Amino acid sequence: MNFEFSPEQLQIKEEARRVLADLSSPANVRKVLDSGAGIDRNLWTILAELGFLGAAIPEAYGGTGAGHLELCAIAEELGRANAAIPFSSSICLGAELILAAGTEQQKSHWLPKLARGASIACLAVTEGPGQIVPQGIQAVFKGGRINGTKVAVLDAAVADIAIVAARSGETICLYIVDMQNSGVTRTPLTTIDPTRLQAQLDMRDVPADLLAADGWNVLTRALDRAAVLAAFEQVGGAERALEMARDYALERYAFGRPIGSFQAIKHKLVDMYVSVALARSNSYYGAWALQDDAPELPEAAAAARVSATQAHQLCVKENIQVHGGMGFTWEFDCHLYYRRAHLLAISLGGLTHWQDRLIEQLRARRVITA
Repeated sequence: MNFEFSPEQLQIKEEARRVLADLSSPANVRKVLDSGAGIDRNLWTILAELGFLGAAIPEAYGGTGAGHLELCAIAEELGRANAAIPFSSSICLGAELILAAGTEQQKSHWLPKLARGASIACLAVTEGPGQIVPQGIQAVFKGGRINGTKVAVLDAAVADIAIVAARSGETICLYIVDMQNSGVTRTPLTTIDPTRLQAQLDMRDVPADLLAADGWNVLTRALDRAAVLAAFEQVGGAERALEMARDYALERYAFGRPIGSFQAIKHKLVDMYVSVALARSNSYYGAWALQDDAPELPEAAAAARVSATQAHQLCVKENIQVHGGMGFTWEFDCHLYYRRAHLLAISLGGLTHWQDRLIEQLRARRVITA
């Protein structure tokens, strides 16, 4: 498989980097962190106006219809800039689920709003600790209403609608819920990264609109697709952490020499570089599978997600170590990337979930045996 972004896609990537360098600088991210707002509304609005939010939404539904490779390129730059916006929740999950399973009326109503940033979506699945499995879904849909509790819902504090997994009889279905309904109670949760807020959702007799009757299969496929986009976001964050560590190693002197000349620091930087290169390679494989809707998508998505999570967490940790004592201070920006890396690591299911899924897919193709 040969894969590379086209010149047009690279141009979109460069434009996203230029815009984000100004609007999502560390100073701007810190403002969101300090305010507790959980979102940079100005950045969200501008990205919508530029068409970035609607990159993979067809023109018929208010998007630009560019494609998923463009979305991958944008996601990488958002990760690099540590952008304080609900891109993964609203676009990579919400819009993708509605596009994949929604009725014509649902698509026409919601997708234009999501593309222009007028509405924000989140995905509410988990109800407790552990992996995402059908047995963990206990929320119930009956008589046109949902009752149940969802925990640690990413971006739920700022969302306008939630796509909720709930049981209808013995079947797990997906429903669209208006977050402004009086039966929905949002309880903010303390999180490692206050620029992306989580909340617990308590739903009591909340009206819901059926999105997918075959909810679990639709959800599983949507998570695979979102995992590729999340991997690009993680690669962007990991690469930026590597650059921060490299730059500091070149400018910081100890014993009359740049600390980058010391073997211990060189080894850290090399380990970071190798992890980013591996993650990028797997993410490119995932992007190819996503764009072509290839049969290898579940395997490629899991491989991308595993390697990108490992690279992201390694790079943000070693970035702090290379900075030494200063790396642990509030004044340096290392902690901003450390926070985001650990938040993203547990979204969409944690690292163990994707490692298990990768093994499951490889066994299905008899690449490995028990």
